[in-house]
Amino acid sequence: MESNDMAGEASLQRSNPASQPIDVAAAERMLKEAKEILDRLGVVFFLRQGTCLGAIRDNGFIPWDDDLDLGSVIGLDGLTEKSIDGVVAAFREAGFFAKVDRNDHYISVAMMKASTRMDWACYRILGDSIYHYPGVRIPVRLFKDLKEIDFIGERFLVPNPPEEYLRFKYGPTWMTPSKTEWSKHIVLPLSGDPVPGRLGRFNQFLTKLILKSRTARLRVLDRESKPVPAAEVVIAGMNRSRTNKQGYARFYLPCADFYAVVIRYGNHEEVLYEEQMKPGGSYVYTPDPLSASGRLSVLSRQ
Repeated sequence: MESNDMAGEASLQRSNPASQPIDVAAAERMLKEAKEILDRLGVVFFLRQGTCLGAIRDNGFIPWDDDLDLGSVIGLDGLTEKSIDGVVAAFREAGFFAKVDRNDHYISVAMMKASTRMDWACYRILGDSIYHYPGVRIPVRLFKDLKEIDFIGERFLVPNPPEEYLRFKYGPTWMTPSKTEWSKHIVLPLSGDPVPGRLGRFNQFLTKLILKSRTARLRVLDRESKPVPAAEVVIAGMNRSRTNKQGYARFYLPCADFYAVVIRYGNHEEVLYEEQMKPGGSYVYTPDPLSASGRLSVLSRQ
């Protein structure tokens, strides 16, 4: 790996747990440069997630947002999985570090330039929907006739109507700014039922029995660092399990990726919006007596 790629990879890794608010001026420059590249290549894209929320609700970037979010839909407007590689090459030629990851719901391109992060998600159509992280179902009809809006002195596309998209993604309270509680509105309605594109419960059960290398385990500890038996561990949109007497829960994971996790026991409940886990991994959860929401990269490796 070349030194500039190593620096980009390190910068990308630091951006995950740090979650520092973006520099507004740098974000504007990056978004305008991304628009120039994608427009030149004829790639239709839209503002999504926090970038769309800020543009529609606040006509600006959300003060605590930590990245830029763009989206496209594979199979619409001529975008194919193969053509994504050419787009990534164009960004790299423009000085962006770009890392491509694939999962059952989308191809994700995480990019860094000048310490600013941008995520371009290219969604797969499953039935009549696409699925936003961490498994939020959104009808594909909202992306077939995108709406044009004015934002940072340019014209950008957003899902149409954007208000309906934001209700699907952030729930009915999307108009109310929330720095820490917003993740609960996204994750808790998902439960632990497998969403389309992921193995169903029976196949997950067989996988846990036969291919233990495709499973991970998580140990739940209480505030005194003692194991918690019968705690509920929910991997949003994937599965749910209970801890044993030693505090361990074991569950299926399809690949190394980010997952949203809910931990419940007694009167305690915490939503972990973005945790990196992989099959074969072993992790430990410990609550924070001063905070039960908004924590990042909570799980430690065992």
